[in-house]
Amino acid sequence: MTALAVAMGIGRFVYTPILPGMMEALHLTPADAGWIASANYLGYLVGALAAAGGWAHGRERMLMFASLAASALLAGLMGLNETMAAFLVIRFLAGLASAFVMVFMSSIVFSHLAEAGRGDLQALHFGGVGLGIAASSALLAILVTEHADWTAGWLWSGAISLAGLILVALLAGAARPANGVAGREPALPKDRSLTKMIVAYGLFGFGYVVTATFLIAIVRQGGGSRVFEASVWMVAGLAGFPSTWFWHKLAGRIGLNAAYAVTCLIEVVGVTASVVVKGAAGPLIAGVLLGGTFIAITALGIQIGRQLAPQAPRRIFAVMTAAFGLGQIVGPIAAGLLAQASGNYVLASIMAAAALLLSGVIAWSAAPKSP
Repeated sequence: MTALAVAMGIGRFVYTPILPGMMEALHLTPADAGWIASANYLGYLVGALAAAGGWAHGRERMLMFASLAASALLAGLMGLNETMAAFLVIRFLAGLASAFVMVFMSSIVFSHLAEAGRGDLQALHFGGVGLGIAASSALLAILVTEHADWTAGWLWSGAISLAGLILVALLAGAARPANGVAGREPALPKDRSLTKMIVAYGLFGFGYVVTATFLIAIVRQGGGSRVFEASVWMVAGLAGFPSTWFWHKLAGRIGLNAAYAVTCLIEVVGVTASVVVKGAAGPLIAGVLLGGTFIAITALGIQIGRQLAPQAPRRIFAVMTAAFGLGQIVGPIAAGLLAQASGNYVLASIMAAAALLLSGVIAWSAAPKSP
């Protein structure tokens, strides 16, 4: 949980609350902001695809710790640079590091949970993403009250990440995956439902990431205070913490595909509220509904993919992540260009909501039919 808080909650998503300060101080356009976000998601895509291969078998622990250290270092480096070129390279490498932590730490944790018969604790592991988002927003609220600039946000994020690395080292010790096979997996089955889920997952990546990248910039454009900005992001993190547990409980009752579709529809409401509902209510609704869904949908999508291709868990993880990653990369660029052309984030958010709606509908249609 701590590893994901550092690599994902902070390493990937602290960019969102720091972004408005960067845009103001460095005169970055929404399009610039979109390119920087997409560089991070490109790094995540490359890292996830690389990590899904067999080459890392037996090296998971070393790679996980190295990537956690890199995540801390790269966060600090963001606060020491001011050029687009540096931002693009640093955020790409940070994305790579976060993917490695996600895949290798999960392989360690899940194998030990399976051996202990405690698969129910997987939700706690994923809850680390929400915990990291909440922790980083609390940090930024403190920095705002001290009138610190955007560079302090990155430097302190690096310091907190370093503390997280030390805690993980103390807790994880010599932990390695308890099991696992390094051999070649069979090709993915030619299955219509599997194809639908891969497309749906890509659309989800495109849809969620627009609000996940620009939510605090939307608050800033609406004239919200700096403390309110941090509060909106904290609400997103706190909603994210129990979300995976909640949605998996519901999925056990209504089915994985139905849970995925319902979660997408709820996120559509949040994404739309961010630009349609006026005052403080819009961003707060968006924070709760985005945070309460996006981590869970990420996990549900992979779970559905694994059910449809049980003999090739690594291969389906790679393909699903590739689709998700492509959506994530295109989303911020398209949204940034739209926002720059229109002067606000309304069109970009409506586009994101449409993608999420389509993702939910396709996932629903891919559900196994009752006999």
